[in-house]
Amino acid sequence: MAVRIDHLALAAHDAQESAQFLAHVLGLPDPHPWGPFIAVDVDDTFTIDYAAPPIEWPGQHVAFLISEDEFDVVLAKLQYRGITYWADPQQRWVGEYNTHDGGRGLYFDDPGGHHFEVITRRYGSGG
Repeated sequence: MAVRIDHLALAAHDAQESAQFLAHVLGLPDPHPWGPFIAVDVDDTFTIDYAAPPIEWPGQHVAFLISEDEFDVVLAKLQYRGITYWADPQQRWVGEYNTHDGGRGLYFDDPGGHHFEVITRRYGSGG
């Protein structure tokens, strides 16, 4: 049996704002309501569901594996919108991206305080 992630629920102060932000930066379809959530369809089998819970929570980390061409588009969108990004999760190398395993990667935060990462090669894949 293959195990796959079907959906991920993330807390957000403003679920619509966070969902729209992620959909725009990654070039995904517009978010849509799904029960108490605002859903972002990442692909045909994976959805990120945003909700505004009644409590405070720490930001979560989610990494997306994308192509080199998609990386160029994400990088351009972040730069165009003036969104801060880093080459490292410690947020030391501002406005840079890394080249781990022969690919490229960067980190950025969404309006809800989550820490997103885009990479073009899986960690440990060589290169």
